[in-house]
Amino acid sequence: MNEFSILCRVLGSLFYRQPQDPLLVPLYTLIREGKLAESWPLEQDELLERLKNNCDAQTLAADYNALFVGDECRVSPYRSAWVEGADESEVRTFLSARGMPLTQTPADHFGTLLLAASWLEDQSAEDESEALEALFADYLLPWCSTFLGKVEAHATTPFWRSLALLTREALSAMWDELQEEEE
Repeated sequence: MNEFSILCRVLGSLFYRQPQDPLLVPLYTLIREGKLAESWPLEQDELLERLKNNCDAQTLAADYNALFVGDECRVSPYRSAWVEGADESEVRTFLSARGMPLTQTPADHFGTLLLAASWLEDQSAEDESEALEALFADYLLPWCSTFLGKVEAHATTPFWRSLALLTREALSAMWDELQEEEE
């Protein structure tokens, strides 16, 4: 698994799964112990330190639920809520056409799109970035800045505000990498 895939998998998991999810226990342990920074491929030490210092599970879960869960959530994590005329089925069709296994949950969730980027990167042949570029250009970048800005504005914990900043910088770095590969 390369650095691109690791970034997408970590960020996607944090946005997609609730903090109390047992699958995330090892990841939150790495964050709390400051060990995620040791293997993080980007120079984001200050933001990773903020995550580490604000990683109380109960507080994170309450903020996550208020931000992203239910009809009354503060910030919808779904592309279809941010892009006019967007339909979840577009994303589902795009990912299914590339062989990605999907569940019945909406495929246009921000975390799902990041996890899809990781999956596409892991499945692609060497130097094959067309599917990743399309995912970023068509399904992620048009709305992620607005979404992450709303997360920063509505989060009550420093963890989620810091994660939004960290994610914005990481997406920018990954997009730059994709563009460089194309040239």
